[in-house]
Amino acid sequence: GHICAIYNLEALQLKMVTLCDRRECMPLHGFDFGLQPLVKVNVEPVSASDTDTLERGLLKLSLADSSVEVTATAKGERILACLGEIHLEQSILDLETVYCDNNIKLRISDPITSFCETTDWFENEADFDKFFVDKKAPLRQTTIPPYCDEEGLGYANRGRCRTILSGRGAAISLRAIPLPWSVYECLRSKKLVDGSEDDLITVGKALNFGSDEALLTALMVLEELLDSLDDFDGNGNALLESSALRKGYSVKAVQSTNGEVYVPQKEHKKQNEEKEAAVIEEGLDEYQTTQQYLREGLVCSSTAIEKNKSTNADVVALQKWRQDMRGSALAGFQLAMRSGPLCEEPVRGVAVILESVELAVTKEAAHSDGAKACKVARDLSGGMVVAALRSGVRCAILTRPPRLVEGHLKLTLHSSLAGLGSLHAVLSKRRGKVVTDAMVDGTDLIQVTATIPQVESFGLAPELMKKSSGDVTAPELVFSHWEVLDEDPFWIPTTDEEKEDYGQNLLTGDSSTGLDNNALKYIRMVRSRKGLLVDSSKIVVAAEKQRTLSRKK
Repeated sequence: GHICAIYNLEALQLKMVTLCDRRECMPLHGFDFGLQPLVKVNVEPVSASDTDTLERGLLKLSLADSSVEVTATAKGERILACLGEIHLEQSILDLETVYCDNNIKLRISDPITSFCETTDWFENEADFDKFFVDKKAPLRQTTIPPYCDEEGLGYANRGRCRTILSGRGAAISLRAIPLPWSVYECLRSKKLVDGSEDDLITVGKALNFGSDEALLTALMVLEELLDSLDDFDGNGNALLESSALRKGYSVKAVQSTNGEVYVPQKEHKKQNEEKEAAVIEEGLDEYQTTQQYLREGLVCSSTAIEKNKSTNADVVALQKWRQDMRGSALAGFQLAMRSGPLCEEPVRGVAVILESVELAVTKEAAHSDGAKACKVARDLSGGMVVAALRSGVRCAILTRPPRLVEGHLKLTLHSSLAGLGSLHAVLSKRRGKVVTDAMVDGTDLIQVTATIPQVESFGLAPELMKKSSGDVTAPELVFSHWEVLDEDPFWIPTTDEEKEDYGQNLLTGDSSTGLDNNALKYIRMVRSRKGLLVDSSKIVVAAEKQRTLSRKK
């Protein structure tokens, strides 16, 4: 219980240290109060010459207040994270008056809200065979800028993508599907979790686990998923490998004269059709063979195994995939999960399935016995595989129904009977949900517990005080969970009834009447904050149809 003071530790920029007179001492574990900073802002000086002063002040603030987090992003932003709005105001005041020597002027950004990106099921995705041959029109986000400018989007369709490496020396086919959180918990714990049976059956149908749905059980689906599992992260994403690829059946070598794999004509930019007609056909058989394995789903049937015919070139391609490319594919998956295609936010709740690989090979000079060995036609570096897989995963997610995932806060407060009406009105306007409400023993107050989206929580306390005239106490906000915002950000009215209900839409996705799309609003807000191209930034929709008010006489 003794308190002592130690000086000359200014060089240690840490919040907690372990002091001992021996070098082999084990460091003691620090305190974890279970509090997570909720409000984040970007802090920068008005004058660039005060940058060093600001950085020293932020360091002193983070050491003085254990609940403050200061981080620096790759873009040079200095993010100050605090527990709440009042805590943020006090921290900024202390930073300006106490910890910065020259009383510098600061520029504070609007509160930064973290989102995640995910995807949803197609309507007919549970029927694997019908969904595989479905040729419906692509979704709207793949046809409007800036999303249609995604590199490699022409090789993706309805959650599948055949990403081609730089130089066209190899191609990797993959698929992206939603991964429910209960299924992710099963994969992480390697056992069935209560309430996960229905989600496991849904995933099993989407991945074609057996032809007889009556024999499909949750335990069987979990065992197959665990056998195919390569990696998973902390955000509910998983990387799977189909049994055909894991056993080497869907790894095919393309013996090409120009060292390129097959590219379908509709995706191939031809310069001279007569000259390249023969070249385009090279690798067509291997391409069609791998497409047949895609029809098998995650688990390869015995019929497909019997039809498999591997050559010496396929063995070389399989060895190249396992030794040099597979690890880079894992790095590409992890890189793709860090930033999604909608607004460069982390991806959450998505499973990526690697299905097939095609490699271009050439024959070497004949050996003494007359046999010719094969080698990979082009040098495939790890960076090429990482970039190709990242692009393929992003395109596969973009061709599926997009969804945003927003963080929800748990809100606890006390209210009198007179303040309940205004409390519920404010919460409903901010999309909040009341979880419990109970009378406090011995008082006339009601304790209310609710959840509210984090993006809607800013300015909540002043509005509650104003609307209820002080009948509601200041809310206590703690991070609760992540929840999918069930709104399609790119939905527009198409039928006559929808147009009558919601009104006509402009080409940029804005509505003239009636349509309030929160998901699209949040996407544009995040893209604007990050300096990305926003689809609503187009000022002129139809330049030739502008109205001129002035009349020339």
